[in-house]
Amino acid sequence: MQQTWRWFGPQDQVSINDMLQAGVQGVVSALHHVPTGAVWTLDAIKERQAQIGQMADGTPSGLSWDVVESISVSEDIKRQTGDWRAHLDAWKQSLRNLHTAGIRVVCYNFMPILDWTRTDLAHRLSNGATCMRFDLPTFAAFDLHILKRAGAAQDYSSATNDAANAAFAKMDDTARHQLIRNVVFGLPGAAENFTLDDLRHHLAAYEGLGADGLRGHLVDFLSEVTPLATELDMRLCCHPDDPPVPLLGLPRIMSTESDYAYIMQAVDLPANGITLCSGSLGARPDNDLPGMMQRLGDRVHFLHLRNVRRETPDIQGSFHEAAHLEGDTDMVALIAAVVREEAARRAAGRTDASIPFRPDHGQDILDDLTRQAQPGYPAIGRLKGLAELRGIVTALTHPDHGLRT
Repeated sequence: MQQTWRWFGPQDQVSINDMLQAGVQGVVSALHHVPTGAVWTLDAIKERQAQIGQMADGTPSGLSWDVVESISVSEDIKRQTGDWRAHLDAWKQSLRNLHTAGIRVVCYNFMPILDWTRTDLAHRLSNGATCMRFDLPTFAAFDLHILKRAGAAQDYSSATNDAANAAFAKMDDTARHQLIRNVVFGLPGAAENFTLDDLRHHLAAYEGLGADGLRGHLVDFLSEVTPLATELDMRLCCHPDDPPVPLLGLPRIMSTESDYAYIMQAVDLPANGITLCSGSLGARPDNDLPGMMQRLGDRVHFLHLRNVRRETPDIQGSFHEAAHLEGDTDMVALIAAVVREEAARRAAGRTDASIPFRPDHGQDILDDLTRQAQPGYPAIGRLKGLAELRGIVTALTHPDHGLRT
């Protein structure tokens, strides 16, 4: 298992030096400054590679850009409206340029409008650490009373509606503004300038496109890009919905094992693969992460290893980001399934036997609390998670005490 780390570029509060000291073996990054729908030029890709390749004093880091996360898929592509064909051509050209630069793994998602959604980006835990949290009544309060989406009440249970009304009644203007910002933060590049009217406009553009329509558009997208990825010996891996339930009346089509199985069968090429995110998928109690790895593992090209603690037993419920070994996903069982899959790949002579993973998200602990890094991406919290995950991998693969494969 290749140990990687997400880096947001030179503005990231967690530096290349920090990553090296954490002991990572590769870097996950993206050109976040390139507008969605535009081509990632070879020069821009090489510039990011050069940034990753040196420490603060100019010394070579020895690190390389190994996984792209993500080339954004435009809303036009997802809806098949506007300039979607031009955006599709740009996406394919970006793949070619990444191939020229030597990068082979590309993560993407097909979530409409919302990339990920949390109601609190710094929820305080009993030990003083903070983490990201999704509270369903609070989100429903945003939907019902701030966004004022037509028909929103029908999407929640009566108990959730009552709890949302009570939660909203307790919010002052500061709390309401912060909630808006927290929800909008999951929209790539939109945290500072995305308005409620913008969100309403985007929601209106999806009216009439249900889950079947969006799923069909994903199949169309993959039918275009996967043959190219195959030709270039690249691997595409779709990230699941986060949270893995419908939100704001939008369809969600990558939330369960059956969702992934359908897409893998619809475009049945090895390059069409999975980003298995144990945190996103683990927010649903009906998702069996070790089982998914066992059954779909030959198409898993990238792993996000994180954990959440579900606060309710419902499919649509509240949860918070737990420490990597303390949530509801059995991380040891999941990693054991990964180790077995890697052994099977080596036996089959596959060149992608080592699956890249990163310690996704993390709680803000110790100096993280004052560093103010990207929400979910603290230095020390992720270092703790990586150390724990590395320990599991080491134990499971030890020649004397590891799994017998």
